Amino acid sequence: MKNIKSKLTGWAAVAVAALLLPSVGRAQGNDNIYLNIDWQYNVPLGASFADKSSGWGMNFEGGYYFPNNFGVGAFIAYHTNNEYIPRQTFPVGETSTVTTDQQHSVFQLPFGATGRYRFLQTNVLEPYVALKLGANYARISSNFYILEAYEKTWGFYMSPEIGLNVRPFGASGFGFHFALYYSYATNSGTVLKYKTDQLNNFGFRIGVGF
Repeated sequence: MKNIKSKLTGWAAVAVAALLLPSVGRAQGNDNIYLNIDWQYNVPLGASFADKSSGWGMNFEGGYYFPNNFGVGAFIAYHTNNEYIPRQTFPVGETSTVTTDQQHSVFQLPFGATGRYRFLQTNVLEPYVALKLGANYARISSNFYILEAYEKTWGFYMSPEIGLNVRPFGASGFGFHFALYYSYATNSGTVLKYKTDQLNNFGFRIGVGF
């Protein structure tokens, strides 16, 4: 058990800001700049510490397409998955035990670089494949009674994605973004008697695109 503290003191929420891109988007005739802001639904895979799927996440990314339809950019996302553990007795420290229920939680904050290839560029449809690479911050925690046990970890992050931008309004540049993704992170940690070794997820994103 790496850390334990009282829930009564609380902890500061992680503030996630959207990527800052130039304001010279498609509305000014630059078809090579892209920006997506998405709501995200995430499903943990395997023996996850918090294995319940959830929609508590968002994704922000932007970049630039070169003439050959290859694009590079940056991304930042966040997500929280939870799992309720029924009442049981478990050790706290080396000499104590507690009998209570628990709420397990895994918060992830991946960020880094992204590469894209778009198969088609029209005024309406833009299908693509992408690969995100970077770092992943994870906070793994168990809440019980008035206490919280937690560990903060860092790992390598990789996420392939297939997506589609739909722009029904043509030259305005505004449209909708849809994507399916898989993500893998090397984060590992131990909270109470529970061990987490790597984080695997899949899910989808729905949002707006420019």
